[in-house]
Amino acid sequence: MFRQVPVLPVVVPLAVAVLAVLLWSLARRGRFSVPRAAVAVVLCVYAAGVVAHTVFPIYLDKPVSSGPWSDHVLLAPWTPYEVADAVMNVAVFVPLGFLVPLLVARATWWRAVAVTAGVSLAIEATQGVTAHLLGGGHVADVHDLVCNALGGAVGYGIFLAFARLPATRTLVGRARWHDAPADDDAARPAPVPA
Repeated sequence: MFRQVPVLPVVVPLAVAVLAVLLWSLARRGRFSVPRAAVAVVLCVYAAGVVAHTVFPIYLDKPVSSGPWSDHVLLAPWTPYEVADAVMNVAVFVPLGFLVPLLVARATWWRAVAVTAGVSLAIEATQGVTAHLLGGGHVADVHDLVCNALGGAVGYGIFLAFARLPATRTLVGRARWHDAPADDDAARPAPVPA
């Protein structure tokens, strides 16, 4: 059995440090509020969980791979891919698609997909590097990237539906880290029934 880098002693302090920076940034810009702080907490817990489950395990004494890098990277689309893996990879990135418009000014569907695809690409690259150099337990797969981006699009769609509901519109406005643009459908007041 190979020794592993322990997950919690790495991920938890990193998440706490990122949370402190986010809260400090909100306070410095005069944007601190309980709903925005809650978004920061959710983002950090979510990110810690994703890193813990996608980057780890990293082994300390597993022999470095002598094979080519391509042994740890699957770039051929439309090869066999488990339906359960596809569903899981979509579901894991739905929260990020929901969080993007709370964090990014003038978020659009394209920006939400671009952010989720960028985060997914960073994870897949890390998986490929750790698998090759550190004996990591994952393989970088183009299918994961596509499913993660799809999950971001679904999450953004759920955000739009949530932001348009009269009962949740005010909460969404309070949780945003920026002022909603005037042309944003979610920023418009709910119609008053006649």
